[in-house]
Amino acid sequence: MEKKPEIDYAATMAAGFVAYSPETGALGSTDVSEVERVMNEFEAHESEEANFTRRYKEIAEKYKNPLVKFLLHLIISDEEKHYTVTHSIVSTLKGSLNWTRPEDAITGLYELTEEKNELLRLTEDFIQLEKEGIKEYKNLMKECNHYYRGLFTLLLKTMIDDSEKHIQILEFLRDRLEESY
Repeated sequence: MEKKPEIDYAATMAAGFVAYSPETGALGSTDVSEVERVMNEFEAHESEEANFTRRYKEIAEKYKNPLVKFLLHLIISDEEKHYTVTHSIVSTLKGSLNWTRPEDAITGLYELTEEKNELLRLTEDFIQLEKEGIKEYKNLMKECNHYYRGLFTLLLKTMIDDSEKHIQILEFLRDRLEESY
């Protein structure tokens, strides 16, 4: 399979206000660029995340059951992270469209000097730690799968999912670090 060159599609489309089709590689004029359309979708999702979080908080306040509160607060924490991620994506896209660099925009890994090698080493260390953690969680799941009607299994499973996500993030970071100068 032919590897396509990595292109900053947001900057390319923002510069010319053109639509890009990754499937065909075609560029074409449009009233609303692909970046603007995607940014609008993320802005709508950002608003939905804020509403979800607000509703979960209302429910958590209403019910006094400790288990219900605990589980809802786990969800609230995730929803707050989702909002932060979505907000950063929107800021990054707006920055590309406006040729600005908002403070909360996600920028690349540039101008790394001595810290690049240290970051690469730390990234590899953390990947190993996350993998070891997953093994430990899986062992604990086997040991306590019948505790509290499966509650501990559920919680450990979510921790495994988080660790797998952390590995994906760290591998992405490692790959970008290796590509940087």
